[in-house]
Amino acid sequence: MKNIFSNLKGDLFGGITAGIVALPLALAFGVSSGLGPSAGLYGAIFLSFFAALLGGTSTQISGPTAPMTAVSMIVIAGIIATNDGDVAKALPAILTVFLLAGLMQVGLGALGVGKYIRYIPYPVVSGFMTAIGVIILITQVLPSLGYYPKEDVDFVNQFKPQAQEVILENILKKEAGEGILVLENFKETIVRAEQINDADILKESQTLASKEASGVLGALKVLPNALKNINWLELILALGTIIIIYGFKRITTKVPSTLVALVIMSGIAVGFGLDYRAIETIPGGFPIPNLSILTEFEFASLTPYFFTALTLALLGAIDSLLTSVVADNMTKTKHKPNKELIGQGIGNSIAAIFGGIPGAGATIRTVVNIKSGGKTRLSGMVAGLMLLVILLGLGPIASQIPAAVLAGILITVGIGVMDYKGLKAIPSLPRDMKVGPLKLSSEVVIMIVVLLLSTFWNLVFAVGIGLIIASLMFMKKIGDVAAERSDVKSLKKEKNWSDEKNFPEDLKEKVFIKHIKGPLFFGSTSDFHSLAAQIPLTASTVIIRLGRMPYMDQSGLYAMEDVLQELGSNNIEILFVGLLEQPKYMMERIDIIPDLIPKEHIFKTFDECTQWIKENVIDNN
Repeated sequence: MKNIFSNLKGDLFGGITAGIVALPLALAFGVSSGLGPSAGLYGAIFLSFFAALLGGTSTQISGPTAPMTAVSMIVIAGIIATNDGDVAKALPAILTVFLLAGLMQVGLGALGVGKYIRYIPYPVVSGFMTAIGVIILITQVLPSLGYYPKEDVDFVNQFKPQAQEVILENILKKEAGEGILVLENFKETIVRAEQINDADILKESQTLASKEASGVLGALKVLPNALKNINWLELILALGTIIIIYGFKRITTKVPSTLVALVIMSGIAVGFGLDYRAIETIPGGFPIPNLSILTEFEFASLTPYFFTALTLALLGAIDSLLTSVVADNMTKTKHKPNKELIGQGIGNSIAAIFGGIPGAGATIRTVVNIKSGGKTRLSGMVAGLMLLVILLGLGPIASQIPAAVLAGILITVGIGVMDYKGLKAIPSLPRDMKVGPLKLSSEVVIMIVVLLLSTFWNLVFAVGIGLIIASLMFMKKIGDVAAERSDVKSLKKEKNWSDEKNFPEDLKEKVFIKHIKGPLFFGSTSDFHSLAAQIPLTASTVIIRLGRMPYMDQSGLYAMEDVLQELGSNNIEILFVGLLEQPKYMMERIDIIPDLIPKEHIFKTFDECTQWIKENVIDNN
């Protein structure tokens, strides 16, 4: 405990400042997620405190972030839609997914996955981050215009016929579940159908309208309606917020401009008694656990979201560890990646139990903490406690914040989260692949694929597809490089390595040599397979130099076996030079050594191999 209080004054000031910076973002991300401002605030409180207490980065400030909120928003919208638009009914399943994601993060840390996160290709991360920005920008246009699809009477009325079908279908499903649905007698169905009233139809129509207008494509579909029904007061509040955020940064960066914009625009709206739309009411008092996670848990409702939970866990890991690297660079320290994942996972799990949305290490808040004097994990804990104090003391006041102000804040977040570095590099990246007559950069292709799929289809699958494409392209490049560097020629034509210069001239037409330069893996086996075909029937001996082949996978192992068997069937002697430990171990496992290559045909140096050839090849002639 002595270490945690070693910088008490700096940590208190850093934590309080970071907590104040986090407040408007936590509220905005909560509203954006679909669970309301309190969910964002609860997530920030518990994640910030426990990730700091148990994590592996001393100065990290954690809480809801743009990427985590974007994925959470998809989860929330999907589960609410399957629960007839009833948030209360859907909440147990939603929070269970978030809890599972947190537990998965703990598992990732315990398994030591943290050190591998850095191997995720930059184009995938770049495309994903830019997509997050685009998603936030487009989806926040509607609330900034003061347009809410479920409140547009004309738009909602379009869904009334479909709403009636859905209600009737639900009645039939319920009867089937109760065992009273009989095809010969629909009396009970008719009785229940007659109980459907206009309020039921309207509610279901509003649910369908909200679903239709959700996400980027939905927002673009209803944008013409929004432009016809602009609420000018809401638009002015949103634009005023954006102008203050960017304008105040030019005056000073010591005071967070988002907080200044929140206070000024909310003060104007409340002070002048404007008829604005406020955010949802933030419950007062200390957060209480949502035990419905346990009491109403149904495994069947969770299984479709297992992969999504894993994506949340991985995304939170990437987000947090990237911020940890930033913190390391600023403080000249070194974080513990696996411990950080465990801390983040525990924080997200506890936040889920209390009804909070998941988050990760937040770069801006972490930088603010460090610049304000924070040096130990106490600063992150103070930031969480600061938000708790604000919740307990200012909850009713915060409930009067205009929704358009938070939409304006999120628009600036969307603009800021895009990867401009990656976008600017597009023209200068080498064009290393051909698609028909076009020459393209493989990295740009990956980035654009991830960007488009994330924006217009599915964030979860987009990242997976991006990783697959990046992996395949990487393997293709490595295979091409290995093929270019590895060759087979007679020693008469071969450009000699330094230890091959003194090889007997009279044997150079009979002895062929294969240089393998690089790993022999499934991406390079096709070129290796051609070795046997390249050896003429006049050859008596093939030397395979393996001193630069550090690794062989199972595909490479069986390719080697096929080639050796084919050469052996042609009565060609095969000699190994410089065989390294890993390939040797692999070949011994399936008895290539000694069945196809006797141990006396394996040489440490080329000179030893040359001596054997002088003694044996000459004797054979």
